Amino acid sequence: MLTCALLTTALPVMAHAADITGAGSSFAAPIYGAWGADGRSAAGVSLNYQTVGSSAGQNQILAGTVDFGASDVPMDRQKLENAHLFQFPTVMGGIVPVINLPGVAANQIQLDGPTLAAIYRGEIEQWNDPKIAALNPGMKLPDTPIATVHRADGSGTTAVFTGYLARVSPEWREGQGAGASISWPGGIGARGNDGVAASVRNTEGAIGYVEYAFAANAHMTTVKLKNHSGAYVAPGMDSFSRAAEAADWKDASHFAVDLLDTTGAGAWPIVSPTYVLVPVPTGKTDHGPAVRKFFGYALKNGDAAALRLDYVPVPANVKTDILQQWDSAK
Repeated sequence: MLTCALLTTALPVMAHAADITGAGSSFAAPIYGAWGADGRSAAGVSLNYQTVGSSAGQNQILAGTVDFGASDVPMDRQKLENAHLFQFPTVMGGIVPVINLPGVAANQIQLDGPTLAAIYRGEIEQWNDPKIAALNPGMKLPDTPIATVHRADGSGTTAVFTGYLARVSPEWREGQGAGASISWPGGIGARGNDGVAASVRNTEGAIGYVEYAFAANAHMTTVKLKNHSGAYVAPGMDSFSRAAEAADWKDASHFAVDLLDTTGAGAWPIVSPTYVLVPVPTGKTDHGPAVRKFFGYALKNGDAAALRLDYVPVPANVKTDILQQWDSAK
């Protein structure tokens, strides 16, 4: 696993390598770091990627200050067309709740969507609350106060997480809604997936949400979630892949597929693609051809790195469509 420190600094430049810059999603930072390390020698392209959050990634590509933006939230179709941007997914991954309860093992606690929303709404304040106990029969739960942790920056991870809460909880949908930045009922704010992970690790009784690779890398305690079919499932490559299998790529405008709370046995309910935004046509910017070369190499050769970092690769036929549409985009 890559460390977050590596991902926010420029990668060393090889002689004759083209330099490209990207900014945005912390969800995608580990895979872009890995592809960047491989791409220096294999593709002759040196990547400087800054982990600034999805909202900032969209803003920077719109402002033209980077060669590509990275966002876990797909950009609106009209905005894409007005800005002459091409959008495509690079990998898919799961967003997972993580907790800090000494003595509680990973995936020992079970939660469902409405209960998770009630925790973040401040309606459930203790870990031994009867609503949590009802989902965990026979388990002795501590009376530890719950401290919720959320992203303080504009975040695609937050948009995915709150989108799930809004889908499964009418109270959340009507009260807080979904988005990259929302008005939280309370709790601790932290910047980036790594900031949320650190706050949870340092706060007994805490619960937060991070991209799975960060949770796995930090050996954090995850929980089981009740999925659309009514089964409690643990986060991992199998449950993420089962959710990804339900993707309707054919009808997805600009490749923006919906993977939240999908049907199917064993599917993790909070899965999302992460996207890249690039100007088109490719030759419109000085580094456009190098960006196309970098992601062309990554999409064709990057599955092993993606799997190693606990991402689900994009299906092969979708990758073919991405590269063909990119080359023909005007």
